[in-house]
Amino acid sequence: MRLSLATGLLMLAGKITAYAVTGSAAIMSDAVESVIHVVAVAFAAFSLQLSTRPADKRFQYGYERIAFFSAGFEGAMIVLAGVGIIYAAVDKWLSGLRLEQLGLGALLVAAAAGVNGALGWYLIRTGRRSRSLILEANGRHVLTDVWTSVGVIGGLGLVLLTGWLPFDPIIAIIVALNILWSGSNLVFRSVSGLMDYTDPRLADQVRQRVIAIVNDIELEFHGLRVRHTGYRLLVELHLLFPSGMAIGEAHRRATDLEGRLAEALEDETEVVTHLEALEDHADVHADPHWDDGRDRS
Repeated sequence: MRLSLATGLLMLAGKITAYAVTGSAAIMSDAVESVIHVVAVAFAAFSLQLSTRPADKRFQYGYERIAFFSAGFEGAMIVLAGVGIIYAAVDKWLSGLRLEQLGLGALLVAAAAGVNGALGWYLIRTGRRSRSLILEANGRHVLTDVWTSVGVIGGLGLVLLTGWLPFDPIIAIIVALNILWSGSNLVFRSVSGLMDYTDPRLADQVRQRVIAIVNDIELEFHGLRVRHTGYRLLVELHLLFPSGMAIGEAHRRATDLEGRLAEALEDETEVVTHLEALEDHADVHADPHWDDGRDRS
């Protein structure tokens, strides 16, 4: 994250220089996106540090879900940048277009795109390997910056080839629309995480692992629930034991399942089991004083 922040500041300086020498609306859109990127990276760095704190008395489940706040903040900043770019591009178009030294400006933007491309690939790769939504979101933001720069270079090339100046603000608007899509996607992922959305494919993967294990230890289960904190996978399920089985043996088997399931899944996983008697669990669940309205089938 420190590398990302330092690189973002360097790229911002380069793009501001490019805009100063060209007056290009497209380059301005790229520079605005970089301003937002630096702000978002600073918040992401804070979030990454906070997310690694262990659980305490106030936050007994840890600080990991700050990852979703970070992704949402970064997505919102991207959307804000897209709206600002469209407004500025239209304003420059209406007030009159004057462009200078486009070749030099294109070279500066291309150099920034090359550096950002390498950084974005590294961040996404590191984020996926470490299961860090914060790093992955930051990497995707960096790659959004790359595509912005590629669009800007294309627009400047069209202006140089045709001499038609409106290509510059048009490309800036197209780039802004792409930025809006990318930011909206990050906001959606943030909201999904905060609302404990469960990916059906992930839920099915966990269910298949549970079925294989309970069949091996000759048990039944129900009430399986899965959610992701941004770093860890949390799994809850109810295990059904014969009522005559000693509580110590039932606990031993439940603990065995928890360990085997955590090892079988790719993400760092915490498994919580609830032990029930096989013979009367349906009657207990039918008790209106026990039922809290959730589907536990």
